[in-house]
Amino acid sequence: MGTTTCPITEAAKLVPPFTEETALAKVRAAEDAWNSRDPVRVSLAYTEDSQWRNRDQFVQGRAAIQAFLADKWERELDYRLTKSLWGFRGNRIAVRFQYEYHNTAGDWFRAYGNELWEFDESGLMRRREASINDVSIREADRRFHWSAPGSRPADDAGIPHVQ
Repeated sequence: MGTTTCPITEAAKLVPPFTEETALAKVRAAEDAWNSRDPVRVSLAYTEDSQWRNRDQFVQGRAAIQAFLADKWERELDYRLTKSLWGFRGNRIAVRFQYEYHNTAGDWFRAYGNELWEFDESGLMRRREASINDVSIREADRRFHWSAPGSRPADDAGIPHVQ
């Protein structure tokens, strides 16, 4: 009988100071968690008192993160996200991301953004700052088509180099 690993447990083993390999793995683990659209799963990557700035909102603590994400995914339907490593040093990682979603009226959007992450010594994120811009797109212009919720396939390149 084979064993399986828990993605959250495996991601928690990725502790600072980060190497390129561990920073890339941390980014992919975060992407996979967010694509699950499971607020509890996502929140487990953050410290109990984690501080967020998300656009114009300030969120603190796992319970508030869970509530924020549950509300987000009630509004942002068929959400699919891809993240890429921008840089890393010590206990910090910078990420750029894109995600697509539609609202209840069926209007599609692509969100472009950057995140700054700071981790504690155990590998949990204690601070997240996100700057995000939404652009209206036609459904025909969508880039992210994998089954959702679920992880981006390994052979999908993620964020295109040409915008």
